[in-house]
Amino acid sequence: MRIDFYHLEQMSLEKALPFILEKAYQQGTRILIKTGLAERSDYLNTLLWTYDPASFLPHGVEKDGFTDCQPIFITHKFEENPNHASLLIIVDGDEVPLESGFERVLYFFNGRDIDALTKARAEWKRVKQSEGQLFYWKQDPTGRWEQKL
Repeated sequence: MRIDFYHLEQMSLEKALPFILEKAYQQGTRILIKTGLAERSDYLNTLLWTYDPASFLPHGVEKDGFTDCQPIFITHKFEENPNHASLLIIVDGDEVPLESGFERVLYFFNGRDIDALTKARAEWKRVKQSEGQLFYWKQDPTGRWEQKL
């Protein structure tokens, strides 16, 4: 499994996430977004409907129904993989599920939040001990992603 850590410094998750989702969705990837709270899932659900009037990302949350049909599903619960996604996006510091069957995991963390940074470092160390491929991405001063080692 490939695991990418995205260190947010120059832009917020609210700016970065839609961009990443658009790229993945255009490639035909099914996506599961894991949040820490139901309210956070609802917030991201609203964000994805409103972030850009010219864009459309088909997505939903549990109350929308048709969970298994959603190309992008947002949840605070971790079930088996309700929409059969190959890409898992973790946005609130949960552990990377190492035995999940996902092809790829994106782990976003706020580099300006010391608690989020500490959690991400601990998670990096934990995941490094597994057989996963680890990648670290950091934003340059203009907000572009650069792979670091």
